[in-house]
Amino acid sequence: MNHSQLKAFHAVAQENSFTKAAAALQVSQPTLSGHVKSLENGYGVTLFQRGGRRVELTEFGKSLFDITQRYFVSELEALQLLSTAKGLLRGRLRIGADSPYYVIPLIASFSRLFPSVHRSIFFGNSQEVLDNLFARKSDIGILPEIEPDDRLHIIPYRHDRLVVFTHRGHAWSRRKSIRLHEVEDQTLIMRETGSSTRAVFEKVLVASNVRPKNILEMGSREAVRESVAAGLGVGIVCDSEFGHDTRLHKLPVRDARLSIVEYITCLRESRNGAVVTAFFEIVRETAEAHRTRQA
Repeated sequence: MNHSQLKAFHAVAQENSFTKAAAALQVSQPTLSGHVKSLENGYGVTLFQRGGRRVELTEFGKSLFDITQRYFVSELEALQLLSTAKGLLRGRLRIGADSPYYVIPLIASFSRLFPSVHRSIFFGNSQEVLDNLFARKSDIGILPEIEPDDRLHIIPYRHDRLVVFTHRGHAWSRRKSIRLHEVEDQTLIMRETGSSTRAVFEKVLVASNVRPKNILEMGSREAVRESVAAGLGVGIVCDSEFGHDTRLHKLPVRDARLSIVEYITCLRESRNGAVVTAFFEIVRETAEAHRTRQA
């Protein structure tokens, strides 16, 4: 019996929707539908009556859903029991991150499995995240473009790219992309020194001999976003962090390599701690699921 197929069926039965189930499992809808169809074809059964946006369980599907409800509750209980044996329920997890976009989904997954672990999150720029880690104020650091360091255990998590963004009234608002040299004539709104996003972009500017006419420095990504929305200049952001703000318009830079990698790190001496090990396992599983969806 294929666990992924059974999990897909269970999610659709819970949500009464393939779309909502795919979002809950963080997989594409075709992938989810494929798992359910493979389960049906493999056993020669029909599990759902499909019609419109809502799906309903067949009588056979209802019987299977009664079983999967008990099955997945037991699976969670087993994981929690194992976590108790490791002392995880009495532990704590302190995370430092440069952005909420990557850490919040990981914390959500961790919390579902280990709900009694005390969790706290600190947000700051990349340098502040590292400083907190070395000062042992954090157990885990999540940040981009980290330099190799013998004191740290580091694994790559997600690949991303930097994009330029403007307000909707900007002259570029109807364009689909720009060239790097075009930012020379703009006020560039950037994070403070210590931000990896700024460091990566400035490195590319220097290598390309591009000098913006003015740089306006802001102390947070929220301040950068609001300043761009107010028409004070153009900003730089990771594509995955752009979001759906209707006031803003994003523009890939088509002639510059602006890739960036987000990393998860901890002190090397802490890597075998029970709580840290459990978190890194969730990171690996989540990263693998993301790679599978992108394939």
